[in-house]
Amino acid sequence: MPLARSLSFTSLSGLEEWDEEFDREDAVLFEIAWEVANKVGGIYTVIQTKARLTCEEWGENYFLVGPYMESSVRTQVELIEPCNAALRRTIDKMNSSGCKVYFGRWLIEGSPYVILLDVGFTAWSLDRWKSELWENCGIGVPWFDREANDAVLFGFLTAWLLGEFAAQCDEPPHIVAHFHEWLAGLGLVLCRQRQLPVATIFTTHATLLGRYLCAGNVDFYNNLAEVCVREYIVTPNGLNVKKFSAMHEFQNLHAQSKARIQEFVRGHFYGHLDFNLDKTVFLFIAGRYEFSNKGADIFLEALARLNYLLRVNHSDVTVIAFFIMPARTNNFNVETLKGQAVRKQLWDTAQTVKERFGKKLYESLLVGQLPDVSKMLDKEDFTMMKRAIFATQRQCLPPVCSHNMLEDSSDPILNCIRRIGLFNTAQDRVKVIFHPEFLSSTSPLLPMDYEEFVRGCHLGVFPSYYEPWGYTPGKTTHTMCVCIYIYMYICAGVYMHIHASGVYIPFKSLVSNVVTFFLVYKQEIIYVVIVTFLF
Repeated sequence: MPLARSLSFTSLSGLEEWDEEFDREDAVLFEIAWEVANKVGGIYTVIQTKARLTCEEWGENYFLVGPYMESSVRTQVELIEPCNAALRRTIDKMNSSGCKVYFGRWLIEGSPYVILLDVGFTAWSLDRWKSELWENCGIGVPWFDREANDAVLFGFLTAWLLGEFAAQCDEPPHIVAHFHEWLAGLGLVLCRQRQLPVATIFTTHATLLGRYLCAGNVDFYNNLAEVCVREYIVTPNGLNVKKFSAMHEFQNLHAQSKARIQEFVRGHFYGHLDFNLDKTVFLFIAGRYEFSNKGADIFLEALARLNYLLRVNHSDVTVIAFFIMPARTNNFNVETLKGQAVRKQLWDTAQTVKERFGKKLYESLLVGQLPDVSKMLDKEDFTMMKRAIFATQRQCLPPVCSHNMLEDSSDPILNCIRRIGLFNTAQDRVKVIFHPEFLSSTSPLLPMDYEEFVRGCHLGVFPSYYEPWGYTPGKTTHTMCVCIYIYMYICAGVYMHIHASGVYIPFKSLVSNVVTFFLVYKQEIIYVVIVTFLF
């Protein structure tokens, strides 16, 4: 497929025009984003899900550019030598000039090449680059804004990388640079200002203005025309959809994932495991930590009312709600880690007793005698089991948060939990677990990827205020978890629609009551949907 460059903006004056068409093999694509191998929000999903197809189309000429985050690189990136000679010279030149540039493969589907720029290592250039940005582009940046400072450093390093790569190529290159969101957008501005031979694309995924207006309790949708501009082009969201070869394959994966979640729950609620896991429903909400925008406030209110109704109706169903939203923490909660250790110790004790019991049973049957059950377990076995039981005694309640929060007293979710009183007591039929970290298969606490976790749950709740359909609900329905999707401002003439893929609720003022009504009195609908999709 030939590519051509179209000069349609006055800001491109003075740049060399590409009159002739050229093949993709002669072009190099750099895709630049702050969330390359660095999960913050939805852009990570955008890039991750299309990486395989992009690699298939562009091959060795496709490179992702992102920030170097050591904690992510340790588990997600394999550092290797650059495959491209011009790129190798570019990285060597930048490293010898006071930068730290890393090259490797991102360990996701497609294994794309990544170029990681260490913004912290070049922080000494921040003042100089801010001055240059003001003098040449007329753009001022706040001095004490960490996010804006990172954008400046990342933008200048990106422009440096693209300019150096163009200079190191033996022949005039055809470079295409795709920038995602404003954190990476400064590199595009500098490419224009320096008139680099780079064709640029910019994609915005959300706007800070819209996000803060929604969070600020303004009448957002009735004043949308005053703050919104017309989009230049809309790119539909896409998911890398993988179909299972047979239904039983998905059934097995669901059973395995649910069993792993149940194991975590056994450890988390040790000493208070007075509910039946076979009659336990797993709910979750996940995404960027925006308490009101993502609907966590409404979800908690609904859970509180659901807890009340389950208790007054003496229901034997237990609901465990997971909140997967990243927040500032300093470590895992000691009590949470202890719970998993106690669970593991109990399992080891049970396995030891089982092996000794099985050996005695085998020896008895081998000589042709039925075993004397009273002699199968000796005093030592009972001692081991009693010690294991005593180890499960707990003086405190199971924690509602799996990590130690740096801002515990001001955290919105924790403060709401304190207000509504969901403390995971024995009387509560609704339990809450706040996991302020994105899920990862390398986690020592809950070693599951997001897709695995979703597959093991029964219901996903996404009452977003400003996103009518984002990636998170889409990925949830793709993995065939039941997805209840709540959109506040659909002008529908009915109270609630029930579809094969979820539940749609139109009015914000009714959301908490509707969710509670659906979960309590329509449990047969939950289980019908689960039977249809999961079992």
